[in-house]
Amino acid sequence: MPTVDDVLEHVGEFHRFQKQTFILLALFSATFAPIYVGIVFLGFTPDHHCLRPGVAELSAHCGWSRAQELNFTVPGPGPSGESFPSQCLSYLVDWNRTDLGCVDPLAGLAANQSQLLLGPCEHGWEYDAPGSSIVTEFNLVCTNAWMLDLFQSAVNVGFFIGSVAVGYIADRFGRQLCLLATILINAASGLLMAVAPTYTWMLVFRLIQGLVSKASWLIGYILITEFVGLSYRRTVGIFYQVAFTVGLLVLTGVAYLIPNWRWLQFTVTLPNLCFLLYYWCIPESPRWLISQNKTDQALKVIKYVAKKNRKPLPASLQNLKPDEDIGGKLNPSFLDLVRTPQIRKHTLILMYNWFTSAVLYQGLIMHMGLAGSDIYMDFFYSALVEFPSAFIIIFTIDRIGRRYPWAASNIVAGAACLASVFIPDDLQWLKVLVVCLGRMGITMAYEMVCLVNAELYPTFIRNLGVLVCSSMCDIGGIITPFLVYRLTDVWQELPLVIFAVIGLVAGGLVLLLPETKGKTLPETIEEAENMQRSIKSREKMIYLQVKKVEVHQN
Repeated sequence: MPTVDDVLEHVGEFHRFQKQTFILLALFSATFAPIYVGIVFLGFTPDHHCLRPGVAELSAHCGWSRAQELNFTVPGPGPSGESFPSQCLSYLVDWNRTDLGCVDPLAGLAANQSQLLLGPCEHGWEYDAPGSSIVTEFNLVCTNAWMLDLFQSAVNVGFFIGSVAVGYIADRFGRQLCLLATILINAASGLLMAVAPTYTWMLVFRLIQGLVSKASWLIGYILITEFVGLSYRRTVGIFYQVAFTVGLLVLTGVAYLIPNWRWLQFTVTLPNLCFLLYYWCIPESPRWLISQNKTDQALKVIKYVAKKNRKPLPASLQNLKPDEDIGGKLNPSFLDLVRTPQIRKHTLILMYNWFTSAVLYQGLIMHMGLAGSDIYMDFFYSALVEFPSAFIIIFTIDRIGRRYPWAASNIVAGAACLASVFIPDDLQWLKVLVVCLGRMGITMAYEMVCLVNAELYPTFIRNLGVLVCSSMCDIGGIITPFLVYRLTDVWQELPLVIFAVIGLVAGGLVLLLPETKGKTLPETIEEAENMQRSIKSREKMIYLQVKKVEVHQN
């Protein structure tokens, strides 16, 4: 009996229906960008200092400029140059006093300004930036700065839980139903976050959004790869991720035009309501229908695809069977991922690389938001460099292989982070250029780990292996905000040093994995265990053949 891939060879592997579906799902992929890295704009932390009642009146009376006002009334940097005193402490002075002069008003209160008592910001903060962010509205600075870390970590906790739970639901109840349900929940929680009256409610809606958004994005990825033919599956999957990069560019422009975080959140969430119309545009996956023994419904979908592609469906192809014979397969177990030596090595290296990809990708974006001179242009330039990543992967994985480009991309990302540490601040353009190079490297690594992960496991634990290993991506996302925002308080470049170390280690570990170029997917534990061995045997055979040719020539 023919499989879905056999039928698609006749009705079109990537024709009108698949192209239309890809465009629709690519639009959906782009809207995931504001959820994944929108913290850069939603949680932007501008320069700030304590609100001091009476200072505005005194400044107006004395005719001070803004720089003079800050110089006279705000404590200077600490002894090591850190900005903490000027941001989180204030002189314990009543600025409404009538005996304060206009020239160095604190001179008469103490022989040395450094001897004046300092206290916490009792009246709130002033922020030196137009618009608003969740930081400026809820005062997530100084002793409350950890609440910004928690805000981003909450969405990653949602990613971690939702990917497992929603993934199971999609396999149990279908891709289409699950996609539409998660889109609805994502839209509702995103809109509610935009009108949340308190930080606590905003955090709750952010967590709910995380529970469904990444899982929904993955369902879209699965759907488009299940609708196209085998020869197009890898390319379509890569360009589905490129659509996410397009979303980053659009996010930059929207954030520039809408500096208010509530209106920005509302604007980037609103398109999700339009995606509910996909109920009439995107049918259920015929592969899933066949796996559930719903062959009649699957045949209806196949006929619909053939009609859209204007291709006839031969009568001989109207009896379908699953792409793989699932009968007699072993029940997958978590122990299967660590029971045997080679698969255990693969699991540990893949888990570390998923973790590294998430930490470096999100971390570089967050660090740029803190260190960049122009957050919008820096974000835009760094997003642009993600496009070459996809094309480099497409042109190298079937020529050079997976292992060396993957290792090189991690090493480039780590080296770029390390180099950026030593670039002086007055060469900001060079620092941005190097960070963009690192962004391109880690984007390649991110896309490569998605591809290779599935190629290293035998069939019956392949989905489980991808699920378990990729969960480390969400763990990395949970700790990254604390890693970036807290360590920059110690030293602005310290997060980059850590990124460099873990990136270089990841590149070295990749070289311990077997090359999967040109190899069929392993079906059994034994085949997966022998992947490295078969490569060494083939290399040895090639070497012996070359030596034999040289002997004959001599």
